[in-house]
Amino acid sequence: MSKSLFRLALPLCGLLLGSHALAADGDKPLLQEGKKTLYQRVLTTPGCKLGKTAGDDKGELQPAFSSLYVYQKADANGQGWVKVGPDSYGKTIGWLPQSCTVDWKMQLTLAFTNPANRDRLLFFKERKSLDDILAAPDPVSLIAPLRAKLKREGHAEGVLAQEPEYFVDMQKQFYLLPILSGEEVMTESGFYTRLLNVASISKADPNAKHEDNVNQLKGFNASIVFVIDSTLSMGPYIERTKETVNKIYDKIKQEHLQEQVKFGLVSFRSNNKVVPGLEYRTKIYADPNQVKDGEDFLKKVADLKEAKVSSALYDEDSYAGVLSAIDDIDWSPFGARYMVLITDAGAIEGGNKLSGTGLDAKQLRLEAGNRGIAIYTLHLKTPSGKDDHAKAEGQYRDLSNFDSTQSNLYQAVDAGDLKTFGQQVDTLAAAITEQVKSAYMGDPAIGSAIYSKDDGKKPTPEQKLLEDTALIGHAMQLAYLGKKNDTQAPLVFKAWISDRDLIKQNIPTTDVRVLLTKGQLSDLSDAVNQILQAANEGMISPAKMFERLRTIAATMGADPNQLKQQDNTKINDLGVLGEYLADLPYRSDVLNLDEETWKSWDGLSQEKFIRTLSAKLRYYQKYNADVDRWVELAKGSDPRDRVYPVPLEMMP
Repeated sequence: MSKSLFRLALPLCGLLLGSHALAADGDKPLLQEGKKTLYQRVLTTPGCKLGKTAGDDKGELQPAFSSLYVYQKADANGQGWVKVGPDSYGKTIGWLPQSCTVDWKMQLTLAFTNPANRDRLLFFKERKSLDDILAAPDPVSLIAPLRAKLKREGHAEGVLAQEPEYFVDMQKQFYLLPILSGEEVMTESGFYTRLLNVASISKADPNAKHEDNVNQLKGFNASIVFVIDSTLSMGPYIERTKETVNKIYDKIKQEHLQEQVKFGLVSFRSNNKVVPGLEYRTKIYADPNQVKDGEDFLKKVADLKEAKVSSALYDEDSYAGVLSAIDDIDWSPFGARYMVLITDAGAIEGGNKLSGTGLDAKQLRLEAGNRGIAIYTLHLKTPSGKDDHAKAEGQYRDLSNFDSTQSNLYQAVDAGDLKTFGQQVDTLAAAITEQVKSAYMGDPAIGSAIYSKDDGKKPTPEQKLLEDTALIGHAMQLAYLGKKNDTQAPLVFKAWISDRDLIKQNIPTTDVRVLLTKGQLSDLSDAVNQILQAANEGMISPAKMFERLRTIAATMGADPNQLKQQDNTKINDLGVLGEYLADLPYRSDVLNLDEETWKSWDGLSQEKFIRTLSAKLRYYQKYNADVDRWVELAKGSDPRDRVYPVPLEMMP
């Protein structure tokens, strides 16, 4: 039924060491077995005490889940001890009993997905409980009694804890949910899922008192920012969008919701250095934080007209408009955050020299997700762009996938019909406004069960729009309440979970994040840059790519004889990428690329490989500059050992 995928930790107990101390060379921590650059690290468990010497059991109590480097090992008083430090730069702080630490070989942690369209994640004491559920022909028959008992009594046999009702946002409040070990299995329903042995602990205030949902949601508000293509031919759609906003503002005023719903507008064109007549690449006409009412909105956008000249390409810089809306508008005052992209053209890809961002749809979608923004796309399929429609649809479907609820918010407007477009804009704006009004009036719609109806009929585009908007509104309310209540990860130490919902097994419950230090991120950027240069040479002459990589590997200390002996070398075998990538629980297109495959690809396939890797490289640069999200894992550690939670899908 299952196959082993990765094993990241040793058991908590029973690690018997020899009677002599094992010391690291110089002032560096001990290396992991079989590794040349990865140091041994441990996590402290609750009740762990730090002594001055090996055998000192009267030490100082340590915070659970402190991440510490191992500098020395010894036996004392019949048990193993480890000398630890907060960083890898020679600073040590004392000795811990081996029995109260967890060996953490890989810096992987999990982030909860938003629970809006799935059941809350359960933490099981034993793996067998999960195996039984996933192997059952009808998992509901096993899950339903557990959930009923949890709801009724607050506990159930074999369940250590369950995920909080509200969304815990790692972007706002970092929490550590390390993976200790795991295995990929195929469920009875035919889905691949990972069974993960994880550890989790958070501070909980037993005296904390929270308002009920209804009172808390009275402060729930929304921002809707239109990102509009204002190139030639877009004039009628611009005016129709203005009309929609004006109508919605009239309704908002009648219902006294002026402070609950705000609109903004960003316009984009293309590279105005190449075509100066375009005037600008992006421009914020209305910032939702500064718009007072409908009249003020119309005044701010009065000057927005279509461009008077054509762009250099049929594609426009949609991604620049989206990034401007993400980065240049302060979304933090709003509980619900919506962006509506309106365009009749495809987007300039990040690898194109005319791109203003250097990013592609996937990177922008992740960045929007980090801010809790849902991106709708209204794609005007006008006759003039018929040759562009298929490619553009692929781009915008990728951009408009709202990962929190697995909803795709792409909408096509066939033939660019102005009447259909107007109806869709009206429906969307009204649906979002109604969501906020419902929350404000005391109808919070908390509870995912109401969104699980399925009568087997395919919904109309308007029905799908309304259903998606309701589901996303629910997800945003959970995120808002989680932030307001300072919701923590569940208080549990060691447990088994599934990374897929136990019933809706196509829906993920967690995302994997790789915790990279500044040095590792810098090394990764350098290595990816070297691979890109080699790949560009390889497009001219396929054999040159791996010749160049062998040269790079040799300068990094690889054994030249070993490199020559390999008939069909993989990039992973060359050692140009860090050791921390080798054991990650994912299948890497880059690490597994071999020489024969590269040579067999046509130019388009090679170009796609280069474009994808280039976009990731540009994203590493964004991570490096994102000072607010670098995390200190151990108190008093060297700043160079702070880590950044990089999404697994952004690894090469």
